[in-house]
Amino acid sequence: MPLALFALAVTAFGVGTSEFAVMGLLPQVARGVGVSIPAAGGLITGYAAGVIVGAPLLTAASARLTRRATLLVVAALLVAGSVLSAIASGYGLLLVARVVAGVPQGALFGVGSVVAAQIVPPERRGSAMSIMFGGFTMANVAGVPLVTWLGQAAGWRATFWAIAALGALSGVGIAALVPRRVRPEGEAGLRSELATLRRPQVWLAMAVTTAGFGGVFASFTYVAPMMTNVAGFSASSMTVLLVIFGLGMATGNLLAGRYAGRRLMPSLYVFLAGLTVVLSVFVVTAHSKALAACTLFMLGLFGFATVPALQMRILDTAAGAPTLASALNLSAFNIANALGAFLGGTVISAGFGYTSPNAIGAVLAAAGLALAICSGKFDTRAKAAIAR
Repeated sequence: MPLALFALAVTAFGVGTSEFAVMGLLPQVARGVGVSIPAAGGLITGYAAGVIVGAPLLTAASARLTRRATLLVVAALLVAGSVLSAIASGYGLLLVARVVAGVPQGALFGVGSVVAAQIVPPERRGSAMSIMFGGFTMANVAGVPLVTWLGQAAGWRATFWAIAALGALSGVGIAALVPRRVRPEGEAGLRSELATLRRPQVWLAMAVTTAGFGGVFASFTYVAPMMTNVAGFSASSMTVLLVIFGLGMATGNLLAGRYAGRRLMPSLYVFLAGLTVVLSVFVVTAHSKALAACTLFMLGLFGFATVPALQMRILDTAAGAPTLASALNLSAFNIANALGAFLGGTVISAGFGYTSPNAIGAVLAAAGLALAICSGKFDTRAKAAIAR
C-alpha cells in the first residue's frame, strides 16, 4: 500500500483521539469547569458543530490548494484547538476550543477518503479506506485510553496537551509521506463539486449517516456515567473499558474493509441491523459488569463497521466530483454526534436514567437502516430503468 495511506492513518489517529477523549473524562471535565454532566455533554456537541461548519467551508477554501497543503492545515488546526482546550479557564472558552478542534476533521476525511480511493486500484478501495480509518480506530484502542489515564493521573488539561503533541506528529507525518503534487489536471472544480449536491441519492446517503451513526453517539457520549453509576465499574476502569470499545471498533473496521468493498449495500444493511440490536439490548445489559463490557465491544464493532461503508456510499453517489460530498458526509457524522449527544442528555435530564440513551440510539439506528434500504431500492429501480 502507498505510504501516503499511513500518513492519513497517523493524522486520523490524532483526530480520533481528540474527538473521543472528552467522553472518557466527562465527569472530571464537568467538575473542572463547574457544570453538570449533561451540560458537559455540550462539549461533544461543540466539537460536532466545528466539524459540521468546518467540513464544507474548509474544503471549499482549500479548493486551490494541493491535498498535501490541505492536510497540513488540518494538523495545524488540531494543534491550535488542543492548546486552546488545555488553557481554557472556563466552560465557555473550552466550548469554543472544542469547536476549533472539530473544524479540520471534515477536511481530513473528505480529502483523505478521495486520496485513499484514488491511489489504489478499484478492487483495493475497501482496504485502502480501512487503513485510513484504521488510524481512527487505533485512537480508541490506544490513544483515547492513554490520554484518559493521563487525564485521571495528571488532570484533564494534560490530556489536551498530549493531543496537541499528536497533532504536531501528524503534521510531520504528512510532510514526510504525502507527496508534493498539484491537483490532477482536469479534476472536478468547486462548481462541479457543488453540482453533485443536486443528486437526491447524495442527500439520502447523508441522511443514513446522520440517523444510523447518531445511535452510536446517543449511547457512547454517556458511557462513563453509565458504566460507573449503573454497571458499577470504578472510574479508573474507564481506561480498560475504552480499550474494549476500541478493539470492537478495530474489528468492525476490518470487517468493513473486507466485505463493504465487495458488497457495499448488503454489508451496510447488516451493520445497521446489528447496531440496532446491540443498542436495544444495552438497556438491559448495562446493569451487569460482564454483559456491559461485552455489549460495549459489540457497540464498537457494529458502530464503526458502518463508517467506511457509509463513506464509500457517499463516494459512489457523488461519483465524478466526490471531495465536497465526502467532506459533507463527515458533517453528517457529526450532526449524528450532536443529535445523539443532545437526545441522550435530554432523556437523562428528564429522569429516565443513564441507560435511556441506548433506547434512543436503537431508534436512530433503526431509522438509518430504513433509509439505507430505501436508498438501495432507488439504486435497483434506476438500474432497471437503464436496462430497459
